[in-house]
Amino acid sequence: MSEELEFLLDQLADGSRPARTLNLAPLSDLPRGATPQFRTAWLGLGAQRRQELVGAMVEQAEANIHLNFHTILRECLADADAQVRRLAVEGLWEDERTSLVAPLVALLTADPVVEVRAAAAISLGHFVLLGVLGEIADAHALQVEQALRAAWSRPGEVNEVRRRALEGLAYLNDAVVYELMDGAYYDEDELMRQSAVFAMGRTADRRWAKYVLAELGSATPAMRFEAAAATGELGLSVAVRPLLRLLDDPDGNVREAVVIALGKIGGAEAKRGLEACLQGNDARLAEAAGEAMEELTFNRGALDDTLLEYEGADERAAAHRHPADGDDLDDEEDDTDDLDALMDDGYDDEDLISDLDEEEDEDWDDEDGEDEDDWDDEEDEEDEAEGEDWDEDEA
Repeated sequence: MSEELEFLLDQLADGSRPARTLNLAPLSDLPRGATPQFRTAWLGLGAQRRQELVGAMVEQAEANIHLNFHTILRECLADADAQVRRLAVEGLWEDERTSLVAPLVALLTADPVVEVRAAAAISLGHFVLLGVLGEIADAHALQVEQALRAAWSRPGEVNEVRRRALEGLAYLNDAVVYELMDGAYYDEDELMRQSAVFAMGRTADRRWAKYVLAELGSATPAMRFEAAAATGELGLSVAVRPLLRLLDDPDGNVREAVVIALGKIGGAEAKRGLEACLQGNDARLAEAAGEAMEELTFNRGALDDTLLEYEGADERAAAHRHPADGDDLDDEEDDTDDLDALMDDGYDDEDLISDLDEEEDEDWDDEDGEDEDDWDDEEDEEDEAEGEDWDEDEA
């Protein structure tokens, strides 16, 4: 054990030294041989001290990308104190090694404390995304998916855990999950409804546009926040005007969510709104607007590079493209232009949502290519594949 680590372990035991003032760098990438000594010193600390130290590790790792406390934080997943376990789960957010899946599933399944189970569900949602992107093995992705589905349907499970499980499952292009989201949107629990809107954004599926646009006018700041964020994730250009009006929202978190969404959606009008924020008196909003402008500029540059790279290929493909394909593309552009024109003419948000409602109803039929009977058949096939227990849970 190095002298620096030995000195730090002595400091850890000194409760008069605030954890945030300690240089925890010697604990970064802790060597396997030093783990027993650290564990002995750690177990000698009180619960509050351990909480402070885990919090300090997370803060210092965020401030310095060269610090990595994953080894210690994994040790803390089995800590006797629930707050330490929760903080450790949150601190391991960037750890994408699949060896973390089993401990997280164990916490989600059996930890006696709601906050720990909820934190585990949130973290497992990240592994769902990795599975969808093909960055982890199918076996691990399936393990995560099954654990989240089980948490959602577990008898007696609290909504705080269930809604976090739903947020994670939202990455799946899955008809059953979409039904769960639709039901959650109409749940009597306001937090569950907020999670449903959050999940809608994660799907990247514009069939949820009408729901998200409607909630931009919610009386609840937290719901307006989630709706604004979802419009950005969905890239809803028709949401720009409503979002611009929310730049005067009394809630600062909502205003920042709006700015981030405008940066993701892009366009000339969104850019003008961000430029206005940069010139405003709200320092936090101006900082967020600056970051959003950088993202908008980066995305625009990436798109320009892609267009230049494939311009020749597109021209060659156009010569052989079926006329109907071109007609569809033109119609889609015309639809967008019509919506923008209506907004310019003072088109009411409720009218916009009504039109989107009709369009999305058609999309459900057109995109899926199935009637109600087909939908039921698909669910039956999925239920048979997943087993009778899944059938009962999802019912």
